[in-house]
Amino acid sequence: MRFARVLDDYFRHLVAKDLFSGAVLITQGESRLYARAFGYASRAWRVPNTLDTRFDTASITKLFTAIATLQLIDRGLLAFDTPVVERLHLEDTPLSKDITVSHLLTHTSGIGDDADEEAGERYEDVWKAKPNYSVVETRDFLPQFVNKPANFSPGQGCRYCNCGFILLGLLIESVSGMKYRDYVSTHIFTRVGMPDSDFFRMDRASHNVAEGCDPSRDAAGTVVGWQRNIYSFPPIGSPDGGAHVTVADLDLFLRAVRAGKLLSPALTSAFLSPQVVHRTRDTWTEMYGYGLQFRVEGPGKVVCYEKDGINAGVSGIISHYPDQNITVTLLSNMEDGVWDPIDRIHELVVDSQPT
Repeated sequence: MRFARVLDDYFRHLVAKDLFSGAVLITQGESRLYARAFGYASRAWRVPNTLDTRFDTASITKLFTAIATLQLIDRGLLAFDTPVVERLHLEDTPLSKDITVSHLLTHTSGIGDDADEEAGERYEDVWKAKPNYSVVETRDFLPQFVNKPANFSPGQGCRYCNCGFILLGLLIESVSGMKYRDYVSTHIFTRVGMPDSDFFRMDRASHNVAEGCDPSRDAAGTVVGWQRNIYSFPPIGSPDGGAHVTVADLDLFLRAVRAGKLLSPALTSAFLSPQVVHRTRDTWTEMYGYGLQFRVEGPGKVVCYEKDGINAGVSGIISHYPDQNITVTLLSNMEDGVWDPIDRIHELVVDSQPT
């Protein structure tokens, strides 16, 4: 635990500078190496975050959507090559008839997104001309993207796409006969034993749920106010983002997946393996799997796999380092909360562990 005091000091410094609010959990196998919470779940009422606080996970929710989809493949109700447009009866839209489940899972469908994050668009801008409370059910998202031009033909590129997971959510609903949120709650949260995880509406009071809030700063960097995120995205989570979990529940989820508790051995292996190249960097390659993102160095060496998420008033990441069997879970109710800390934790904890 030689790094615990250093991390405590580091996070307290961030909190004092209004740069972090959230919870941190670092595990090695089933042993906890570090677990702390900092900042406020409610800044207005000065209610502190705890390790039991439920945080919005933004796009980390895509992991639950991916696992749900793979469960239906395990059951023979879907296949990687299932034609999506035909199955969802969307033939009257411009969406390519060649899009498959595999394309959606790996961000290779090419469909236009409601907010193209790779082009620098912000998701909260979608709601400047449309009331966010009008989008509650999965199908409510369709008008935001089905008529947009494609970025490329299915399978001919790789571009991060939120709305591909909206289509997966519709498939889950169509095939299972359950609402997306009910399916995830029943077949993932309950099955894993994640009692504190759920989808909570922002316009309703829910116990122990962190409120997303970002600082407004003047030219000198001094905080002059705080902005709630209640108009920045729909009022309840959907297949592409917005489930609420504790850091312990999210860590438990990934351990359950790795242990084969949610999928068959074949699909567990597939989920934990890179599938397509997203981009090549100087010394490593970023690859996408069926929901996860992989850092690959050299000939197929997976250094870590992870999933992150970001929205106004929300940021989170769960990263697993196979060589050290270390999992880092960071959840914050600030948009910029987790990005510097994940690098610092990597430096202090992961790099110091023997392989």
